[in-house]
Amino acid sequence: MIFSEASRIRREKIYNDLFTAPELFASGIIAMPAMLFNPALHLRVTQFLFFYFLCWLAGKKYKPLITIIIIFLIVAFNLIVPHGEVLFSIGRLNVTHGALMTGIQRAITLQALIMLSRLSIRKDLKFPGRFGELLGESFKVLAQFTELGKRIRVKSLMADIDELMVELGNKNLPVTEEVLIIKHTSNNKIMSLIIIITFLLLTWLLFFLNYL
Repeated sequence: MIFSEASRIRREKIYNDLFTAPELFASGIIAMPAMLFNPALHLRVTQFLFFYFLCWLAGKKYKPLITIIIIFLIVAFNLIVPHGEVLFSIGRLNVTHGALMTGIQRAITLQALIMLSRLSIRKDLKFPGRFGELLGESFKVLAQFTELGKRIRVKSLMADIDELMVELGNKNLPVTEEVLIIKHTSNNKIMSLIIIITFLLLTWLLFFLNYL
């Protein structure tokens, strides 16, 4: 089945074999402005769903329920400061158009960045120089946190986050040779280049649709 764990592991292996860490990082950096500066909310939502689908296609682990809860909480916090036209009221809380749109935009932007980072940051990402080493370590921690984050459960949210932070502080996850040493044939190079260019074109197309 396409939703089985074996299928996910197979997709993840294909993804890691097809792309190098620098290629993924560069594509993520190029794609990021197209999402961050997209003025149309519906197109930004489309970009988020696109990244979400790609995470599934790449075999990345995630919990849809956690994503939905985070989006709901961000929107709810923004509703506390109402501005704009009042749409309806819940008790003493006035739900306004401005606060609702701002909350949705912030929530979608955050989740889209998380999905994009999961696609473009790998543990074997390296940069030259001392500053590059520190930067690479930061990205490795981010990659480890998003990977370990699958263990966070709604019913014990704070306890699981605390346990994760302690584990990250004490655990030095090695990058295995299997990840670092990947043979890229000329066919793989061409295929990876085509996929990356297609990904960037689609991401930026959703940005430029605002001006067509």
